[in-house]
Amino acid sequence: MEIRYRKQAMAVLFCTVLMNATGFGIIIPVMPQLIMEVSAGGLTSAAFYNGWLMFAYAVMQFVFAPVIGNLSDRYGRRVVILVSLAVFSVDFFIMAWAPTLYWLFVGRVFAGMAASTQGAANAYIADIIEPDERAGRYGMLGAAFGIGFLVGPVIGGLLGEYGSRVPFLGGAVLGLINFLLALFFLRESLPVSKRRPLDLKGANPFSAFQRVTKNPVFFWLLPVLFLYVLAHFVFPATWSYYTIVRFSWSPAEIGYSLGFVGILMVLVQGLLTKRAVSRIGAYYVCLIGLVVSLFSYIGYGLLPEGWMMYLVMLPGALSGFTMPAMQQLMTSSVREDRQGELQGLITSLYSLTAILGPLIMTWLFSRFSDTTSGFYFPGMAFIFAAVLTSLSLLLLLWFRIFSKGRNLGKDDSAVNG
Repeated sequence: MEIRYRKQAMAVLFCTVLMNATGFGIIIPVMPQLIMEVSAGGLTSAAFYNGWLMFAYAVMQFVFAPVIGNLSDRYGRRVVILVSLAVFSVDFFIMAWAPTLYWLFVGRVFAGMAASTQGAANAYIADIIEPDERAGRYGMLGAAFGIGFLVGPVIGGLLGEYGSRVPFLGGAVLGLINFLLALFFLRESLPVSKRRPLDLKGANPFSAFQRVTKNPVFFWLLPVLFLYVLAHFVFPATWSYYTIVRFSWSPAEIGYSLGFVGILMVLVQGLLTKRAVSRIGAYYVCLIGLVVSLFSYIGYGLLPEGWMMYLVMLPGALSGFTMPAMQQLMTSSVREDRQGELQGLITSLYSLTAILGPLIMTWLFSRFSDTTSGFYFPGMAFIFAAVLTSLSLLLLLWFRIFSKGRNLGKDDSAVNG
């Protein structure tokens, strides 16, 4: 694929992830309010229902992500991205209209079945970018996600002042724009000659895990990724509720905090990741991200004043190194005709954490933020996230010991840092 079109394709993918993240970010500040409206419950019960909404979405994504990944290896990335964007827009229209909690679940189930934009975009990058340059490109998508979280929650917080459903309409419109952008400006990245026959019997998460983990790189790195992402779910599952209970933040203040995180993500993933990987290698960049994550979770869980949270966010932004570096380590160790399967598996793994993470984190928050319980400590979910991250860090260190002197993939420099 010519250099000029690579730049155009990256621009389209950047905009796609940007608008997706903006759409998701828009609804975060008002989600508690909408759930309370349709369920006629309080804040604690809303947190509980939010966990189950995320659970429903994740179960569908866990089951269907490997299927979608295999479909992209057979029929190409473009069609998968288009279908995913169309469903994204429909889901937000459903949630904007939903008269009951039941319809919110319908929307989440429908969206989870087709959620594959990020995985397809990552496979697209693996198709058109050389292995040693991928971390920088994945960092660009991370920066797009960061910009979305910069503007999305701020917009959502402001729109939320006019009603809890208004931000969902904004997300639906962004999804439609996204779809049209990809329809007219994104070409297919996977040539017919590099596609493989569709194997639906093996396109389930359990068979995919069994097949992929025969590669020692994935045998070690997938558990690292699982624990890291499971811990990270403390943010979408509890941030809004935690900051309301602990610091009495308003929807606008929640939006501002997430917007600040977005700025930092843009700087780290858009500007620093590529330079860091080129200087010290993907392994050590991933290691830095995990160490920073560990101490950040401890800070969020223990700090007594809301303004101090911003002090933790500053160094904590380096946790954004982890995913791009991890993606480079893994995509460098799989064939071209299996990139879609790999990304489907990663999405499925992410979904598995999304099944467990929200339930665990919201339960911890609800249990330890209840003033009638024997032990009141709203930050318990963040401390648990720190424990999970410490386990992920230990596994990554062990992977380094195990991989030394071994030929674990096509790109040994990437595997060995």
